[in-house]
Amino acid sequence: MSAAPPPPWEVVLLVSHLLDPRTLAVASCVCKSWRASMSSDNLWKPACASLFPSLSALQSTDPALPYHRIYALGLAASRCRARSPAKPRLSLDDLVFVVDVRSEDLPITTVSKPGDEIAPDPNGLFRFELGADEECSLAMEIMDPVRITWIVALRGWKAVFTMMECDGRASFIPGAEGWFSQELPLAGCCSSAAASGLVADMKLGFCSRGVAGGKIRVESASVGILSMGSWRYASMEDGL
Repeated sequence: MSAAPPPPWEVVLLVSHLLDPRTLAVASCVCKSWRASMSSDNLWKPACASLFPSLSALQSTDPALPYHRIYALGLAASRCRARSPAKPRLSLDDLVFVVDVRSEDLPITTVSKPGDEIAPDPNGLFRFELGADEECSLAMEIMDPVRITWIVALRGWKAVFTMMECDGRASFIPGAEGWFSQELPLAGCCSSAAASGLVADMKLGFCSRGVAGGKIRVESASVGILSMGSWRYASMEDGL
């Protein structure tokens, strides 16, 4: 008894409109002709419009981008969002904080603090008081131009990250505080394509104690990371 002939090709095309995205993806692996048929934009466009409507605009940006690829991107993104955030791979003890204040080429003060010597914020925020080393601090003119640098390094100097590097001329008043901030880049390979929404923040305290001639000295330094959305300090986990 001879085997029954395969169904006409037209039947496969008719049935394909009734298949869900997962079954379409499996069917596209059968052979090259099935892949060409099951990857048709006519089949995948409704699925994209239904489940990932915001991504459908990608096709108008790049007409060569097929809808089955857009669906795969949307599915991968939704799975990432559903995943619980990974715990930080770093701890505060792994880090060294370095703050440097200069007036032109003259070093004013440099503070270097290992993470295990920094008292954590009681509210669990990424905000730290570093203090200042008065023995290594030089007095500066109240209107001196300054360069502020904050670097975070991995212990053993395995890697460094510049959190802040900014220049400016400010009027520092004894007993007052100077605030500096700089937006952080987005993490990952496309860091220049979008803003991170996070800001490196530094506060310097100044005093005139033991300084004459209208000069002041850096008395304290504190650093942190702020969220631009809420303008509140980020949590320790988010900062790490």
